[in-house]
Amino acid sequence: MQNNQQQLHRGLSERHIRLMALGAAIGVGLFLGSANAIKLAGPGILLAYLLGGGAIFIIMRALGEMAVHNPVAGSFSRYARDYLGPLSGYLTGWNYWFLWLVTCVAEITAVGVYMQVWFPESQQWVWALAALIAMGSVNLITVKAYGEFEFWFAMIKVVTIVVMILAGLGMIVFGFGNHGVATGISNLWAHGGFFPNGAQGVLMSLQMVMFAYLGVEMIGLTAGEAANPQKSIPDAINSVFWRIVIFYVGALFVILSLYPWNELGTTGSPFVMTFERMGIREAAGIINFVVLTAALSSCNGGIFSTGRMLYNLAQQKQAPALFANTSPGGVPRAAILVSVVVLLFGVVLNYLAPAKVFVWVTSISTFGAIWTWGVILVSHMKFRAKLSAEERAKLAFKMPMYPVASWVALAFLVLVVGLMAYFPDTRVALYVGPAFLILLVVLYFAAGLNKRDSAVAQGA
Repeated sequence: MQNNQQQLHRGLSERHIRLMALGAAIGVGLFLGSANAIKLAGPGILLAYLLGGGAIFIIMRALGEMAVHNPVAGSFSRYARDYLGPLSGYLTGWNYWFLWLVTCVAEITAVGVYMQVWFPESQQWVWALAALIAMGSVNLITVKAYGEFEFWFAMIKVVTIVVMILAGLGMIVFGFGNHGVATGISNLWAHGGFFPNGAQGVLMSLQMVMFAYLGVEMIGLTAGEAANPQKSIPDAINSVFWRIVIFYVGALFVILSLYPWNELGTTGSPFVMTFERMGIREAAGIINFVVLTAALSSCNGGIFSTGRMLYNLAQQKQAPALFANTSPGGVPRAAILVSVVVLLFGVVLNYLAPAKVFVWVTSISTFGAIWTWGVILVSHMKFRAKLSAEERAKLAFKMPMYPVASWVALAFLVLVVGLMAYFPDTRVALYVGPAFLILLVVLYFAAGLNKRDSAVAQGA
């Protein structure tokens, strides 16, 4: 009976996994936060998203190759342990848990802000708490229930973006909503050129751009609960990349064509403005609903990720054994509950933090994501090195252009870290992120995990 209670259930279908990864990557940043990146790069932000998307595709193909070959819960943390050593798996798992806690704090707080648009007299903390309880409860039922919620949350965002893109193209080409006068795309270069702030502007925006892609690696965490990982993981990875490029680049192409880049962020959300030009008076309310579901979706995915990562760490005996237990429905409830409890403290801290907390949160989260992505790439290199020529030939989901693509993606991640160090507002991440990793290393040796892992390795 104990063995049965330590197994996750394969209750996630292909449509769940595909929309989960898409929903995690298309978050509040696109609807509200993209204006900050546009201010830095102007229309050149389109190039920044393409560059970031290319790097993410390489990382996801590396992860996909390992996930199809060995579909396990914990994914990249387990692969780091197997191919880079127990300490790497430990650091990657706990770092990813911390990353999503930090991100969830921002999303939960955002829910309170959005609800106050409709209920201005209400207390913000009440809505934040309600969101945490609701999403925590969804994750505690069954993985299929989580998958269904995430599917429909993601669908709302996707439909909104598709409608906005189609409506915008109608204005650009046919003049819909503009008295029949086609707007064209001259705004892409009419206000200081396509790169108004030069190459430096594009480079400065990369940190925000990469934060927008945080979450796509969640596909790897679903491998242990996917009904058919050999089919669903490759399909999800290949389709999600193109969908993200279309939704991010497509939506921003339309927005930057319709409105001068240097006016965005001064007159409200460009999504609201576009819907209002279509004659939809309730545009502000619609977009508020969409960003509300986007925040709930990110919180939902974050609780899922933290729970599965704690479960994996407990299975590897790098977290309390209690977290390795699952409910009869295959849900790691103890792991989920402890994450929710920690998030309660996080919400309080978020209210006490200064105005720059969002920049800090995105920077710390981006550092955590870059660490995770870098570990995926290096783990994949070690994974390939351990395979014989015959085994490599039999791989079901090969990464293209290996190993050149891997080195290019690693160089890109190093560039982003260098840019974070260059700018004062994002430099805080390079203090907090490494400090947390150092703390984890100290705890690892203080708890004697190094000796136990060494003994296990010798016994094997």
